[in-house]
Amino acid sequence: MLEGRISANGVDFAYLAEGPDDGPLALCLHGFPDTAWGWRHLLPELARAGYRAVAPFLRGYAPTAVPADGRYQVGALASDAIALHDGLGADERAVIIGHDWGAMATYAAASHAPDRWQRVVAAAVPPLGAMGNAFFDYAQIRRSFYMFFFQTPFAEPAVAMNDMAFIEGLWRDWSPGYDGAFDVAKVKDALRDPANTAAAIGYYRAMFDPSLHDPALADIQAASAAVPPQPTLYLHGDDDGCLDIALTDGVESMLSPGSRVETVKGAGHFLQVEQPDAVNRMIVEFLTA
Repeated sequence: MLEGRISANGVDFAYLAEGPDDGPLALCLHGFPDTAWGWRHLLPELARAGYRAVAPFLRGYAPTAVPADGRYQVGALASDAIALHDGLGADERAVIIGHDWGAMATYAAASHAPDRWQRVVAAAVPPLGAMGNAFFDYAQIRRSFYMFFFQTPFAEPAVAMNDMAFIEGLWRDWSPGYDGAFDVAKVKDALRDPANTAAAIGYYRAMFDPSLHDPALADIQAASAAVPPQPTLYLHGDDDGCLDIALTDGVESMLSPGSRVETVKGAGHFLQVEQPDAVNRMIVEFLTA
């Protein structure tokens, strides 16, 4: 697997890649707490299907740089995706794939720049409009405690404590029964430096605090609430301990024509590493249909 670097949107990105340089781009965006290595099973399958599959480490996740602008709103992540598309020399055949925070960036990038992306795949976080009253529901609030905890000054030391045991706990809770040792080790490598820890937590602070948003990104930030106009495949694990499977109810009716919603059996939040054969098959079949 190729490891490369590219400067895009004012950030020095590290990435993993497979596939022919002249193939259509398949940009794969990870979430929290994860890294580009979470796409290690999918990248070779996309390459075999003819895509140039590229998985960047998102802004603030080492070895990608901590952004000088300190912006972590969804609009900044989507701007990164669009800049990576252009910097990698992609065309209108490109597809975009996102999990967790990567899914939110995917919705925004696909909606804001629809001419750049032919098809869309999102996983584990449904479109904003499908979330409804999720965060007023006791069971979901309990699952999402970390979002609210991350608004406090205790977040950084708590995540760093005991060799980042907090990260291990999230993986256990969100993907029950899955041995995430490989993945967790990669996340620790990406977030161990205090600046990187603060960056990952900064995504959640920007989520709740509009004062942390760049006014220049208002249009693309608004696109994060839109439904992509492209055919979209949405995937969700049936045992997701982060966002309950019930949140997928009604998602298919919101999506554009040609879209599908698939439940991944025997998978939690990190479905792409828990059930890679099933997830890879669903994604490749959808993209090449």
